Amino acid sequence: VFCSFNNTYKFMPEMFAVWMRLLGKVTASVLWLPESNASAQRNLKREAEAQGIDARRLVFAPHLASPDEHLARLSLADLFLDTLPCNAHSTASDALWAGLPVLTCMGSTFAGRVAASLLHALHLPELVARSTDEYEAKALFLAADAGAIADIKARLARQREVAPLFDTARFTRNLEAAFTTMGERSSRGEAPRSFAVGETAS
Repeated sequence: VFCSFNNTYKFMPEMFAVWMRLLGKVTASVLWLPESNASAQRNLKREAEAQGIDARRLVFAPHLASPDEHLARLSLADLFLDTLPCNAHSTASDALWAGLPVLTCMGSTFAGRVAASLLHALHLPELVARSTDEYEAKALFLAADAGAIADIKARLARQREVAPLFDTARFTRNLEAAFTTMGERSSRGEAPRSFAVGETAS
C-alpha cells in the first residue's frame, strides 16, 4: 500500500507519472490518497487511466475529524510517497509519528526539503532521494522487500523515542536559547542577522 496524504494541489504531473509507473511495476499495489473535491478525484482517475493504470487502484480516504483515528489509519500503509517540488510538512511528521516510512525526493527550495530535514532528524537518511530516478528506484526496492520495510518501521519506532525530531523538550530549550540570543543582540543595538543555536542535549 503506497500512500500520499498531501494536499492534492501538491500532486505534480512528473511525480504522479512516477507513482503510476510504480503501480504498473508492483503487482496488486494501490495508491491511497486523500479524498479531495470531486474534480480532483475525477482528474486523478482520468490521468491514471491515461497512463495505463486501472483507476480503481487509486483509493480515496475520507477526512477523519479524530487525529487519533487518522494516525491509526496512517500506520496501515506500507510507504508514504512524498511530493515535489513541495514536500509534505506536518503531514510527513504525522506519518513518521504513526510509524509510516516517508520516501522523499529533496528539492532545491525550503518547501522541497522539509521532509528530508525530518528524516535526517530521525536518522533515516536512506529515505531521502536526490533525484526522481533514485526516488523511483528506492520505492521499487522497498515495495519488493517486505523485510526492508519492516526493518525501517522497527527503526522508526525506536528512533521516535530518542531522535531529535520528536524531542519537544530539547526543541523548546533551543527555541528559548534563540529568543534569548535575539533579545541580547537587540538590547546591544545590533542589526538582525542569522545565527545557529548549539544543540542542547536532552
